Amino acid sequence: MSTPIATSVAAPAMVAPARRRHRAWHKFKRNRGAVFGAIVVLIFAILALFAPWIATHDPLQTSFMAIRKAPSAAMWLGSDELGRDIFSRLVYGARASLMAGVVSVLIALAVGVPFGLISGYFGGWTDSIISRATEALLAIPFLILAIALAAFLGPSLTNAMIAIGVSAAPNFVRLTRGQVLSITKEDYVQSARALGASDTRIICRHIFPNVMPPLIVQATITIATAIIAEASLSFLGLGLQPPTPSWGSMLNTAKNFMTQAPWMSIFPGAAIFLAVLGFNMLGDGLRDALDPRQEK
Repeated sequence: MSTPIATSVAAPAMVAPARRRHRAWHKFKRNRGAVFGAIVVLIFAILALFAPWIATHDPLQTSFMAIRKAPSAAMWLGSDELGRDIFSRLVYGARASLMAGVVSVLIALAVGVPFGLISGYFGGWTDSIISRATEALLAIPFLILAIALAAFLGPSLTNAMIAIGVSAAPNFVRLTRGQVLSITKEDYVQSARALGASDTRIICRHIFPNVMPPLIVQATITIATAIIAEASLSFLGLGLQPPTPSWGSMLNTAKNFMTQAPWMSIFPGAAIFLAVLGFNMLGDGLRDALDPRQEK
């Protein structure tokens, strides 16, 4: 006789998340800016994943007969100072930029979220130590900290991603901590404590799932920041090393040929601009879609 009752109680709990997802998807589809951002991100992801099939030339192949050639049917976006095809280098450069953005954010999440959960949930001296350390790191400009860490670790894409991820982690610590402080006051968390649930179970089953929506939004926007940071580090020679294609290193070379071959700087700059714009618009759309206060 208890089965129908259990089923009737569990059904609303299963339906509510599905309704929230449907509502969020409906709001996201109506947001033209968010859809545009998602399309731009999807295009860059396709370029990065299928670069060997999309690129028209070998990105490392030089040709002294095609040095600084203007865009043409043979080379759609022109060539650089060594005769390499800029379009093919942009396509392969998307791999480095997107990988740097995604991996850096994953590192920031792996470092920042656990500290934010511990700080917000347990409070006391633990919260004080983590909060003071976070504030000290936030007092240093993000890009300056990333450059310092990358210079200390050495020039490479891996070290650049670690430097960017560690530099972005304090933002996730602060965001997670603030969300946890708000969620721990909710009735369902207090009920779980009263029923004797362990701290680990409360954090994993009740707090962390409710922290995820703002973290997803912040992660999407931080990918855009990480792409700019990777391009900046590569521009300074602290990221991906030549001759491997990178948008930042392409701009570093192009600065010497601004008047002779402006296309060398225009197209890498446009790629960075579009990628960052796409992730920012996608992040804004996710924020509006996942905001529980907006029920329209």
